Amino acid sequence: MNCVIIDDEELPKKILAKLISQTTALDLIEVFDNPIEGLKFINNDENTIDLIFLDILMPNFSGFDLLRAIRSNAQIILISSAKDYALNAFEYSNITDYLLKPFQKDRFNKAIDKAVLQNNNLNILNSRSTTVGLSESEKEIFINTDKRLIKIKVSEIEYIEASGNFINIKTFNQMHLTYSSLKKIEAKLPASSFIRVHRSFIINYKEIIDIQDNSVLINNKLIPISRRYKTQLIKRINLL
Repeated sequence: MNCVIIDDEELPKKILAKLISQTTALDLIEVFDNPIEGLKFINNDENTIDLIFLDILMPNFSGFDLLRAIRSNAQIILISSAKDYALNAFEYSNITDYLLKPFQKDRFNKAIDKAVLQNNNLNILNSRSTTVGLSESEKEIFINTDKRLIKIKVSEIEYIEASGNFINIKTFNQMHLTYSSLKKIEAKLPASSFIRVHRSFIINYKEIIDIQDNSVLINNKLIPISRRYKTQLIKRINLL
């Protein structure tokens, strides 16, 4: 698992890096003492990150500030010298564990075991959902929402809307909110049914009811079409 550390304290950072180096399941790819630089790296879609060790108490920018700004689906292990924030920490769906400084090796190993298990389970679920040979109606994706993994049938998705650091996935019967980006979810969807129509929207074009000059109607939702994506949409639905 690729991991990063964001912590402004030098000694705990070095100890944590040493513990990670002794763990075969982890590969430490970056260490940051500046939370803003860490956030930029994490939110860059070109970087593959599975686990983030995030300090809560940092000057000018707390770990909770970063949590609200992180777009990555990576698991997060919060680190702190204070117990006071533990209850608040688990209100966030992508928090795997909470480690107290100074770090204890046994406790660190338990946290990593939990993270590895969760990562393996998610990989298994996603590999099953993208099995080659499945018909489009059988394909499924798994998303992390409300501290649960939810299975969604791809054929039941009407549209997906970006909302800050989250995306809203609208199915026939429900709206699902999850930490992710349109770029990441788009890679999981079949191009035969889904198309980007706006920087904030991906639609299942088979669910289009009506097309106007600069918008499409899906169910009762009027979705904008940007000039950048309009020609591609028209070609896709064979209107040219």
